Amino acid sequence: MSETMRAKQVQKSDGPFEAVELPVPEPGEGQVRVKVEACGICHSDVFVKSGAWPGLELPRVPGHEVVGRVDAVGGEVAGFQAGDRVGVGWHGGHCFHCNPCRGGDFIACENGEVAGISYDGGYAEYTVVPAEALARVPDELSSAAAAPLLCAGVTTFNALRHTGARPGDLVAVLGVGGLGHLGIQYAHAMGFQTVALSRGDDKKQLARDLGADDYVDTEADDPAEALQAMGGARVILATAPSAAAIQQTLEGLGTDGEAVVLGIDQEPIPVPPVLLVSGRRTVRGWPSGTAKDSEETLEFSALRGVEPEVETFPLEEANEAFGRMMSNDVRFRAVLEP
Repeated sequence: MSETMRAKQVQKSDGPFEAVELPVPEPGEGQVRVKVEACGICHSDVFVKSGAWPGLELPRVPGHEVVGRVDAVGGEVAGFQAGDRVGVGWHGGHCFHCNPCRGGDFIACENGEVAGISYDGGYAEYTVVPAEALARVPDELSSAAAAPLLCAGVTTFNALRHTGARPGDLVAVLGVGGLGHLGIQYAHAMGFQTVALSRGDDKKQLARDLGADDYVDTEADDPAEALQAMGGARVILATAPSAAAIQQTLEGLGTDGEAVVLGIDQEPIPVPPVLLVSGRRTVRGWPSGTAKDSEETLEFSALRGVEPEVETFPLEEANEAFGRMMSNDVRFRAVLEP
């Protein structure tokens, strides 16, 4: 093995991804070194690019949608060995000591680590991660397809399976983008009556190809009225990062309906109290998931043929790939292949 590796590093706030040669990291106690085969580019990487994450230390190698092979194992690690195919997502480790961890709710831990933020991530040939952050990756999924499932995939899959929806219930997916195109596939695979909501009709056929039973053009029709005409939604999975678009759909919820917000907008979402009280409706958010959640997401995806649509880029084109992702010019997930 060479003593150095290629990486892309953010060295200052709002700076570019700089090409650097770094020492190949050695795993310490409880850690595993992964040889990176693919790393998804996520909107959340902007926290590193901008230097805006609280406590972030620059320089930093971003990347929290990592798939590769175990290359070396540190002390006190059980269950993983060299050659194992693994991935690491947003949830990058935890301390095991605070109340959420003791209760098993690792994703709620405010002190948990984030891959590519708390430590160097997957915009590199190698990364070292805590063993508890690793998920096993099924052979049926390519590395490029599996990488986005470790953030976008687990977020949508986990959010849906923690709702009260049952097979046959009406589930509406707001937005047909990086999150939404996976949400439609998962909703269909889980047996829900799946309705896609998006502006214009240019994504109508795509939504149907992904598994949507119906499509609502929110520019041509009132989405809330359309959903009520279908009987009211049990769940609205709001993947579009638009408070206005989310607010526009809320009256489409049926009795005991849930709006689960995944897309992040800085603007507040106006919610009339009568909407909540009259129909026992709820509006809530959902984060990502633990390594076990990621593993179950990958297994379900392999079982039911759920895959993201990706464009791949060499590591050297990280700046171009990130820029295209931020301008919504990638359909639908950008993936680096070191």
